[in-house]
Order: sequence, then structure tokens, then C-alpha cells
Amino acid sequence: MALISIIMPVRNAGPFLSECLGSIRNQSITDWELIAVNDHSTDNSNQILKAHSKVDHRIKFIQNEGVGIISALKIGYQFSSGRFITRMDADDRMPSHKLEILYSILCRHGQGSLSTGKVKYISENALGDGYRKYEQWLNGLCDTNNHYMDIYKECVIPSPCWMMFRSDFEAIGGFDSDRYPEDYDLCFRMYAHKIKVEASHEILHVWRDHGGRASRNDENYADNRFLDLKLNYFLELDYTSSERLVLWGAGKKGKYLARILIQRNISFDWVTNNAKKVGLYIYDKKIKPTSTVAQSNVKTKIILAVANAAEQKEIVDSIEKSEGFLTIFKFC
Repeated sequence: MALISIIMPVRNAGPFLSECLGSIRNQSITDWELIAVNDHSTDNSNQILKAHSKVDHRIKFIQNEGVGIISALKIGYQFSSGRFITRMDADDRMPSHKLEILYSILCRHGQGSLSTGKVKYISENALGDGYRKYEQWLNGLCDTNNHYMDIYKECVIPSPCWMMFRSDFEAIGGFDSDRYPEDYDLCFRMYAHKIKVEASHEILHVWRDHGGRASRNDENYADNRFLDLKLNYFLELDYTSSERLVLWGAGKKGKYLARILIQRNISFDWVTNNAKKVGLYIYDKKIKPTSTVAQSNVKTKIILAVANAAEQKEIVDSIEKSEGFLTIFKFC
């Protein structure tokens, strides 16, 4: 039985897999097992995994019986034995102290907590602006250690940079969920079960961006999947029908969310600061000016779906200065 179990789906990671495996084998803490699940790779990933598993008994190499990351994670977990659980991406790298730091944080804070740390993106080509911003945002959350405040904005726990007690992991449902994006769904379940996030200020994961990443190519990571997941968890965890609901924004995201709310017969006010859209009917729903948001003394939950970053900040600042009956949830 190993101390730490690392679950790693592998699909066509050949160009980066040996470097990834080497970084795992080079960890300062040595009591770990790697459950590498080959998800029907068509490159040389299978041969690389076989070669490494022959020279290091801590590497377990199995084939995915289903198809996709969720299936690979599930079967990988079935073969794991560690008291602590983490996962890894097959095209990334671990700094040599990653497992030791994540483990030591959990030892200090005990059950009911998860450990994470800062990340660094790398790319053989020019790194996209979106990845740079996501890296900065994630690392800023580690500085404040207030991750859940922005959970509806984006996944606040990097999928290959966390560790949990096995007992806590199973209590929140582990990899049992079939909902994509699977990492964001797991993050919401951490939030729902009030698992406390404890972050290191050190870079603990090197995230590689390349053209073959699933997040770039798999339809399970399309924008609408993220919006569906956010809205479902918001309605489940942070909203009750007795409260007033406001949808702020009538752009692409706002329209998508409005359509779902209407389909689910959920009452809401729809507002925008775009003068050209105020007074219009979209999906038979009248769009009102933002001045109407504060014209009520009832408890109000606001879904913010505004794309422009400067506008977002202005709106959030104004809401935070309100008298307290307005609560904003950033979906952007």
C-alpha cells in the first residue's frame, strides 16, 4: 500500500510522456504509486508506459476499458491504494518537491482540507493570452487563499495540482460523476462539501499548452458545457426560489443563460447597461435597465454575465458597496 496514489489518464502523450514520468520518478517523497491509464492511444504512449513500468515497480500501467478521461479516472482509482489521492496530466511536469509539499500541507491541516499550489504554463509556441491570464488568476487565488469566492468564474483548483485525504475524496464522490468538464465538476463538489483549500505559494505544477490538449479539441470542454455546469450548481447550492434572481448581461453568455432559466421556469429579471438592448424582448423576456437592480429591498442574487473586464470590475465594485441585500456571482 502506497502513501500517495497518482491517477493519470494517458492519450497520445508520446512526445511529452517520458519527461512527465521522469518528473514523477524524481519526486523528493518516494512513497507513491502511479496508476497510468492508457486511453486508447494511437501513438507510442503504450510502449513508453510499458518501458517505465518495467524499471519502476511504483508505476502501474492499465488499459482504459471505456473511452475518455472520466472512464480512465474511474478505473485508475479502482486500482489505487494510497491514503492520499492526487491526479496528473501525462503531458505536464512535476517540480521535484510537488508531492512532498502537498502532502505536508495536508498533514498540518488534517482531514476536511485539500492542498494545492501555484502553476506555470509552458509552450513550445507562443503562449496564448488566455492561458497567461488564467495562470495569473489561479496563482493570485493561492496568494489570498480565498478560492471559492470566484468559483463561478472559472475552475479555481487546477485539475492536476491538488491532493486530498482518500476518505475526503470518497466523501465528495471522487471520480464517480459523469459530468464534464470533470475537473470543474469535482471542484464544485469540493465547494459543496466545504472542503477547505490550503495553498502553497510555490509553483507546484508545470502545465504544458500544445495543439493536442483535450481542452482545445474535446467538445466536452466547450463554453456551453461550462455554463451548464455553473448554472446547475448555482441553482443547487446558492439559490432558492424565495429569492429574487437577476441576470446581468445580454451578450452571448447572457442569452444562453437566459434561455436555460426560461426553459426551467425559473423567475428572473434580465438587465443590461447596453442602452440599445434596454426595452427589447428576447425570448419573450423584457430586458430592463441596470438601475432597476437596487430598486428592491428583498434578498437578491445576481448572475453576472458581462464579457468586458473593465465593466465587470465596475459592476462588482458598485454591488459590493450596496447595502447588503445584493450578492453577485461572477459567471464571466
